[in-house]
Amino acid sequence: MNVLIAGGGRTASELARLLVAQKHEVRLVEGRRDVLSRLHKEIPTEVVYEGAPAQIDVLERAGIARSHVLVACLPDDADNLALCFVARERYRVGRTIACVNDPRSVWLFDDSFHVDVALNQAAILSALIEEEMSLGDMMTLLKLRRGRYSLVEERLPAGAPAVGLTLGELPLPPRSVIAAILRRGEMVIPRGGVMLQVGDEVLAIVDADQAPELARLFTPPS
Repeated sequence: MNVLIAGGGRTASELARLLVAQKHEVRLVEGRRDVLSRLHKEIPTEVVYEGAPAQIDVLERAGIARSHVLVACLPDDADNLALCFVARERYRVGRTIACVNDPRSVWLFDDSFHVDVALNQAAILSALIEEEMSLGDMMTLLKLRRGRYSLVEERLPAGAPAVGLTLGELPLPPRSVIAAILRRGEMVIPRGGVMLQVGDEVLAIVDADQAPELARLFTPPS
């Protein structure tokens, strides 16, 4: 992909580094001299484009017209919204991602400004803390469909309600499915007649709202 990143903060520079390692074509636009000094030490110089990232002429020279993705990581929410809007309206960029600096502004980051994904770090951190507290030892490995579904993992302890039941007997939440079972280093195909054992590592895909219900199957009663 061709990715244009507006802004050179820590989040933006780390994203650029990861995308370059994955062989994507990346341009990061930044105009602050102190930030540029750091960027040239952290990511390849050819990735960094010097100029004010909120100015359209600078973005044009950096290649916004051929970009598949725009990531707006500026410290001002109004600038991030404006960049997403212009990227879609004028340059038909296929995907826009914007960082939210002030959580009180998050309601603005929607289709009205052509924001496909809003990264509200405060909300993400709060949700992760709340989820980890509610799920006990069950670990969330991956979020799918903008957080609607989760890929989770749990090693079954003794006393868990699921131990001793076959997958066909397991009262799974309606919007969940067992994806795989790892037993003593080997993968067990999750068929209806497979009985769950202590120590099994169970991977499941579950609707985020039903994850606590699934976690109760894998956790001994308190």
